[in-house]
Amino acid sequence: MKIVAVASGKGGVGKSTVSLNLARALAGGGAAVGLLDADVYGPDIPLMLGLKQTRELSSWELGRNPRFGRVELEPVEVLGLKVMSVGFLVAEAQAMTMPSMLVHLVSSQLIRDVRWGRLDYLIVDLPPGTADLQQQLFATVELAGAIVVVGPQDAAHLDARKVLAMLRDAGVRVLGAVENMRGLRCPHCGELVDVFPPVADERSILREVPLLGSVPLDPAFAHLNGVPAPFVSIAERVAEALA
Repeated sequence: MKIVAVASGKGGVGKSTVSLNLARALAGGGAAVGLLDADVYGPDIPLMLGLKQTRELSSWELGRNPRFGRVELEPVEVLGLKVMSVGFLVAEAQAMTMPSMLVHLVSSQLIRDVRWGRLDYLIVDLPPGTADLQQQLFATVELAGAIVVVGPQDAAHLDARKVLAMLRDAGVRVLGAVENMRGLRCPHCGELVDVFPPVADERSILREVPLLGSVPLDPAFAHLNGVPAPFVSIAERVAEALA
């Protein structure tokens, strides 16, 4: 199983959208794919899949139960993927109040104690930023590589540089970057309109890492009736890089 982390320097750049569609595109190519929503405090994958947990969780069993042994979790199978998220265990409106010092144990449990079965790829949708959870995950899980998601804004590229530094310090191979929300395709004439001012070349992370693909703003991408073409190309490049 090749574990691929999808990271971003800031929220709101579409990292979960990239993670979900990358996983779907890899599965569409015949691979067995798992998708882990590792954003413990703000899981979005269940909502994007139209899944909702209404029952509140009263306690969380960490590690090994002395009576029953290892606690195993069952992933949800949807759209040809095996998916796991805190959002399947905690009610949608319930706050995750676990202390930060224990959150890394939850992340490790969601990888090691889930009945993933045989997988070719496990895509891990990380929370944004460079906090303890990401660093601890890199230290305890062997990653085949990481993808950095940015938007076409200076702030997104600036924060992505910090993620690149974190990945390099951890010895994680960076497969490349995905530039999301790159322009809006006019529904009438088909012309691509830049919504944001272009990022100065000297500030762009694309000077340091290869571009796996650019994804335009498109309302159709919010639906799950097929994998958008840009993500199919991105998945092909990721598979080639990991071959």
